[in-house]
Amino acid sequence: MIGDIVGAPGRRAVAQVVTRWRAEKAVDFVVANAENAAAGRGVTAALAKEILDLGVDVITLGDHTWDQRDIVSALEKEPRLVRPLNFAAECPGRGWTTVAGPQGVAITVINAVGRVFLKPVDCPFRAIRRVLDKEPGLGKVILVDMHAEATSEKVVMGRYLDGFVTAVVGTHTHIPTADERLLPKGTAYITDLGMTGPRDSAIGRDLASVTAAMISGMPGKFEVADQDVALEGVLIDVDESTGKARKIKRVREVIP
Repeated sequence: MIGDIVGAPGRRAVAQVVTRWRAEKAVDFVVANAENAAAGRGVTAALAKEILDLGVDVITLGDHTWDQRDIVSALEKEPRLVRPLNFAAECPGRGWTTVAGPQGVAITVINAVGRVFLKPVDCPFRAIRRVLDKEPGLGKVILVDMHAEATSEKVVMGRYLDGFVTAVVGTHTHIPTADERLLPKGTAYITDLGMTGPRDSAIGRDLASVTAAMISGMPGKFEVADQDVALEGVLIDVDESTGKARKIKRVREVIP
């Protein structure tokens, strides 16, 4: 599971690392958050296809879902592209999907967005439990991307879903946390996967422009940075017969 892809540098990291992982058979299934893939704001239909073609199996999104207009049609047509489940019911697209993984294993991916410090949305806890309790045909392997600002909200979600899903990973803050672990009932957890993009930056944006804005208090345009690019995320080893995680390992792949 790969942390937020930011702009062209992040897509370049996916192209190099995921392609190699696939060629080496180092991974069987890849989930990537791509809500910053289009110059840092949202993802276009064309870029979503590009990322899927690079070997990503499912793309998740977040609070920047609607930043690119053509994503609406892509969300309606592409089952491997999911937006937060707890957006209003009238929103296009889906908040979860079940796809065939290796050896035909059914894998369900759920995306939700937090409510603390973000725009008002439906309760992510209740929204996810409705899917788990009422939707037929879910995979035994269930992966949850909790896209949220507050670490506490992500921690609570991990504990709330422990034993019900295979993994709960946090995205959105672009800073990898050092708390990856197996929870008591078999769910793999980390508060934030980190960022796939330029580390010589302010969470992916050009440092000079962000610094100037913070000092002056004046608004400005923040371009995506392009130096010291890395892919960050976790590798999760799963027992597909039980849906429980056996191991979770933080990864960082720096690219030229």
